[in-house]
Order: sequence, then C-alpha cells, then structure tokens
Amino acid sequence: MDEIEKYVLESIRNKNNQPIDEFEGYSPAEMQIILYDFFNPKCPVQIQELKNSEYLKIPLLNQLKFLLKIIQENGQLKLTKKGNLPTKVVADIYNQGYLKDDFIESGISKLYKEEQVQTITLTRILLELSDLVKKRNNFLSITKKGEKIIGNNHLLFQHIFDVFSRKFNWAYFDGYENEEIGQIGFGFTLIILNKYGKKKRNAYFYAKKYLKAFDFKNDSNSVFKDNLPDAYSIRTFDRFLDYLGLIKIDGKTFGQIQNVETTKLFEKLIKIRPHNNG
Repeated sequence: MDEIEKYVLESIRNKNNQPIDEFEGYSPAEMQIILYDFFNPKCPVQIQELKNSEYLKIPLLNQLKFLLKIIQENGQLKLTKKGNLPTKVVADIYNQGYLKDDFIESGISKLYKEEQVQTITLTRILLELSDLVKKRNNFLSITKKGEKIIGNNHLLFQHIFDVFSRKFNWAYFDGYENEEIGQIGFGFTLIILNKYGKKKRNAYFYAKKYLKAFDFKNDSNSVFKDNLPDAYSIRTFDRFLDYLGLIKIDGKTFGQIQNVETTKLFEKLIKIRPHNNG
C-alpha cells in the first residue's frame, strides 16, 4: 500500500468517525451500527437488565406472557379458520388490562373478534414471528426455546424487542405508503428521547429531528401524500414505545399524538453511550 492510498483510507476513516450535528453528535460509523447492527456490544444504545418486578411495567411483554401461559397450560391453542385467536382467548387477554383499545374503551366498537383489537393481533403476530411458538395445522404450541426462556424476563424481553423492532413491519396497521419511516433508525429515536425526553415535548419535536437525520422524501405519486411527521409519531410512540412502557403520551386523540416524555422505566432500561465511547 503506497502513501497516497494510506492517506485516502485514513481520510475516509476520520470522516466516518467525525460527529455529525444531524446525528446529535454521533458519527456515520456509529449510525451504521445503530441502523444495521443494533444488538452489537459496540452500539451506542444498549438494553439493560431490569429487576423482575420492573418487567411488570412493560404492558406488551406481560400481555405476550399471558398468551404464552394459555398456550403452555393447554398444550396447544387452536386458531380460527382465518388464523386468529378464538374469541374467548381475545376476551381473556383484553380483560387483563395490559393494553387498552381507544375504540373499545370509548364505546365506538365492542370487544369480540381479534380483528377488533390491534394490540392483540400484534401480540399473536409477534409470537408467530418469533421462534417461541410453532404453528402447525392452525394450532400454536410452545417450542423448546420458548419453554427455556419463558421464565427469564430479560431474555424474553430482548427476544421480543428484537422481533418487534426488526422483523415485524411497523406499517402493518396503517395506510402510509412509506413503510420505513419510524422503524428505520428506531435506535436514533431512543438517543434523542434519552437526551430530551425527561421534559414533556411535542411529538413533532422528535419527528423533526428524526426526519432531519434520515431525510425521507415524500415522493409518493398519489394525490394524498404521506404526512411524514404523523407516520413517524404514530408508529414510534403510539404503537411501539408506549406499548413497552417507555414513554407517557399526553393529549392523544384518534390518529394524533400531542406530547411525549420518557418514563422511569426508560431510564433504567435504555443506556446511551456518548460519541466515541464504545
């Protein structure tokens, strides 16, 4: 390798490790890890282990554990012809009160089939996407891996967090054309929440920072273009972080979110390393 080539490679390396304002002071190299290798020990965002009692504050985890318990106690669970959970199981899960549905709570719709409760559909899908259960002939049963980690809250949460953040399509429940907004770079959202989230702030405050960092283009050819801040806010806050108990939402109405702040659980679960401190 000649001196010119060494100089070029060193220049590229230095540039990749320089802090970028749009990335809240993180470098392109760090952002690469956040985007594509989130669970790498070198990632600036780390998931901490909690006390067992603190996992009780994660609604989605406990709803999922309740469904796992039903499957485990019965040996298997028969699904409907459409592949959904039977109505009795839907009612049993919902009545535990882990996650409430705005339409049901307001009386607009009644609790009956799985399709009417988005969070219960999400719970079933997350299980099916994981390797904790197997689906055969329209029956769900626990796998050997599932049997091993059901009782370990830390391992179970890490596994479900991985499935939820990387395997499940966040656009599944909405009509926005861009399917990547919010889910791509979710680790960056955790960084800005860690930095600014102790104070109640408008959801658009975070949407602006996120969209500045990733510069999504609204190039839809349809008459009704995506509202990018709304797509980000609904997917990230209402349908991800709130389900995990990591934020409090103030002033939520159907389809829109006003203010967001982090919870004590967020501070305990999420550890953020500063730039170049891996």
